[in-house]
Amino acid sequence: MSDLPSPPAAEALLRALRRPLRPLVRLLIRAGVTFPVCAEMLRCLYVETAAKDLSPDGRPPTDSRLTLLTGVHRKEIRRLREAAEPGDDAPPAVVTLNSQLIARWLGLPETTDEGGDPLPLSRAGFDALVAGVTTDLRPRTVLDNWIAQGIATIDHDERIRLNVAAFVPREGGEARLFYLSRNLHDHVAAAAANVSAAGAPPFLERSLHYDRLSPEAAAKLEAAGRAAAQQLLVDLNRLALSLVEDEEKVPGAPTRRVNLGIYLYGEDEQA
Repeated sequence: MSDLPSPPAAEALLRALRRPLRPLVRLLIRAGVTFPVCAEMLRCLYVETAAKDLSPDGRPPTDSRLTLLTGVHRKEIRRLREAAEPGDDAPPAVVTLNSQLIARWLGLPETTDEGGDPLPLSRAGFDALVAGVTTDLRPRTVLDNWIAQGIATIDHDERIRLNVAAFVPREGGEARLFYLSRNLHDHVAAAAANVSAAGAPPFLERSLHYDRLSPEAAAKLEAAGRAAAQQLLVDLNRLALSLVEDEEKVPGAPTRRVNLGIYLYGEDEQA
């Protein structure tokens, strides 16, 4: 349990988790996922996590050890191990491609203006952008797909314009669920590491929160937050692209992943 040097008390942790779990439970209910189905998934996760992450000597723990750690009966552990399927955390191909293309469009000096906004591209410019990421798809195929999804439009001069809201996935349920999975995982992982840290929290996790705002004030704050967040992401994307280009010149495989996320939420207070 090296990643949890000083875990909080179980009772206090359970109380703290009730609120963040409630939106997920609501989503599960709306999706038709019943409690027995969710309980089976949690049972599998308990066994999988204990077997993979909580073995001090690196060797697979015995069934008895897993029962002690998880509270799952040994017969159930054997059943779950036999039925276990390898997880697949790889993003859908369409997510990877679109993210890379949008990142390059918003990050390269030749495709953005002085303020960091994306410049309209000619067909040749768009073709070159796609060719810089993949040769497996024809640029026309990508363009038709983007127009259908609202990611890009063609103006009266036949130039291709990027929708500035293209950070939001429009590819459908598969892409939205991928970002739900990745971003929630990373946020929870950062929060769990911070709350368990013996010293200074290792990850950035800050938020600005106000209550008792009028609808007009809340709308202004949300609009300013969206604009500032998008500009931050554009600036950091430019930095990331320049760092990647520099590291490509240095031998050795990269090993670290970084995900910087921003969220905004608002709701009416209960009377």
